[in-house]
Amino acid sequence: MDSPRLRLLIIDDHPLFRKGAAQIIAMADEFTLVGEAPGGVAGIEMARRHKPDMILLDLNMRDLSGLEVLATLREDLPDTRIVMLTVSDEASDLVGALRAGADGYLLKEMEPEELLAKLREAAAGQFTLTARLTHLLARSLREDSRPRRPEEAGLTEQEMRILELIAGAKSNKVIARELGIAEGTVKVHVKHLLKKLNLRSRVEAAVWAVQRK
Repeated sequence: MDSPRLRLLIIDDHPLFRKGAAQIIAMADEFTLVGEAPGGVAGIEMARRHKPDMILLDLNMRDLSGLEVLATLREDLPDTRIVMLTVSDEASDLVGALRAGADGYLLKEMEPEELLAKLREAAAGQFTLTARLTHLLARSLREDSRPRRPEEAGLTEQEMRILELIAGAKSNKVIARELGIAEGTVKVHVKHLLKKLNLRSRVEAAVWAVQRK
């Protein structure tokens, strides 16, 4: 039996880009487009109505910023995967989106096949990031005040094991299976280790861990 298609919503105030993105989505059997919102206000309303599995969200829109929309939808639809799709490669925009709870940050310059591959990553529960932005994010994080080693943050052995698996782009479900613990327990550990490291997202934690290997 085939897996159900993931329901996807596009929120972007550029009509031509929306149509192009819709055509790309139509190329993939895994996704079904449930709507195209021409701005932040309409996007919030459509997201609340359709409750999609995934949202592609522009960062800079005329009525509401993508971060404002993201903050609202994170409260309303905590289980929906929200991926920023933007032209901005500014470190402040990237870090701001990830700290606000985005599940990915992609640039509109991507080729259609690469975009679909990244959306599949997000759909599988992984965080996704345009490759050339990884170094930008790492450099930005190094400028912040963070513990230099997991031991300095007071991480337990279990938290350090989970941090290593997060750095390997493993989802909570996969981590739970590998460690033989409940997925809910993994979520609690992730919450605690993010607090100890003064980080706000799994993406930040993964990059932080990779930079210290």
